[in-house]
Amino acid sequence: QQDNLLFLWSITVSIFGIGGLLGSSGSRYLTVKFGKKKCLLCNNVLMIVAASIMGCSKIAQSFEMILIGRFMCGVSLCVPLHHQYVGEISPKKLRGFANSTSSFFWSLGKAVGQISGQRELLGSQSLWPMLMASCGFPALVQLVALPFFPESPPYLLMHKGDQEGCKKAIRQLWGEGQHQAEIDDIMKEKATMKNTKILSVLELVKEPAFRWQLYMIVILTITIQLCGINAV
Repeated sequence: QQDNLLFLWSITVSIFGIGGLLGSSGSRYLTVKFGKKKCLLCNNVLMIVAASIMGCSKIAQSFEMILIGRFMCGVSLCVPLHHQYVGEISPKKLRGFANSTSSFFWSLGKAVGQISGQRELLGSQSLWPMLMASCGFPALVQLVALPFFPESPPYLLMHKGDQEGCKKAIRQLWGEGQHQAEIDDIMKEKATMKNTKILSVLELVKEPAFRWQLYMIVILTITIQLCGINAV
């Protein structure tokens, strides 16, 4: 019995990463086809559904609902959209700061989750479904607020070729004024991408020019896994 419980607990923890692998693998295709704003909206809906499923798992007396919810959370959270969208809608002088907020809120969310999960708060036997469902609240806030924001200007210009839509989005985000320099930068990036071959994972591994960069990323990733974050 103890071994079965340990196995189920391990699956419950690790299935988040499996969902994350699938989410990150399909992110490029989805963002190019549908745009970052639409994908973020779908992510929020997915997260709210996942939170609802996990929150109702105790009433339904079903641990499978927790597994399904964790998997859906992994798919939703690990699509690398938030920092891309925030970076692309930010003015150039604030782009570095805007991109860094993603890591800050990741860390803040983990800290709030660990504090809220204490037995004296939401980690009790009666309140843990609320803790599981709490991940849907930020998604709900974003789902309500995001429709008031425009699509990413670089996406509109680079993938849709909609220059007027790009200018309109820039004016909505950054106000009236001369933004031709930003548009020119996006056009230069588009020209650069046309001359750059996008490599598959296998081609990247085989390419000698990226060998040392790949080694560095692998070493950094391994050391992060050894820091104890998974145990936490």
